[in-house]
Amino acid sequence: MIGKLKGIVDSFGEDWVILDVGGVGYQVHCSSRTLQGLPAPGEAAQLAIETYVREDMIRLYGFAGDIEREWFRLLMTVQGIGAKVALAILGVLKPGDLATAIAMSDKAQIARAPGVGPKVAARVVAELKDKAPAYSTADPAAIALQAELVEKRAPQPIADAVSALVNLGYPQVQASTAVAAAARNAGEGATTEQLIRLGLKELAR
Repeated sequence: MIGKLKGIVDSFGEDWVILDVGGVGYQVHCSSRTLQGLPAPGEAAQLAIETYVREDMIRLYGFAGDIEREWFRLLMTVQGIGAKVALAILGVLKPGDLATAIAMSDKAQIARAPGVGPKVAARVVAELKDKAPAYSTADPAAIALQAELVEKRAPQPIADAVSALVNLGYPQVQASTAVAAAARNAGEGATTEQLIRLGLKELAR
């Protein structure tokens, strides 16, 4: 199996690049984000590769690095997601941002990808939420709070503070992150009003 290719960029297509490796041109399918990050034809490039072998074809998928390839593999384990949809998701979200979106149950971010509706985004969150925090750049306290909010286990003052910030127009993920930081600073016993005030200060930074 091919795991990595290092060569010269020959040409581009809508969702692929031809990489010339020692005189052999390999057609590698990539996300739009990965394609945009490649150099111009004639310049050197390197891609992590996932090799797909079927009875009727062999297809290569290329990634900027091993983490992006790992997320491609994870996305492919989700029911109803094939290679095209997995690449579409990676085209709009960097691996760290995708991990954060899943960890924070931010289905709207995932649904931004072409061909990904609310149901598919919900499946991505549900099936990968246990794996995402390890790759996420979000505050672990915010991830934990978001999980409590989704499962309706959050203390009432915290839940009310998040709801108030959302009603003020802040996205759910930002509101949760701000209130998680506010709760950490205020300590136990903080009132909803205190959490809202401290959360607004966090958002203003």
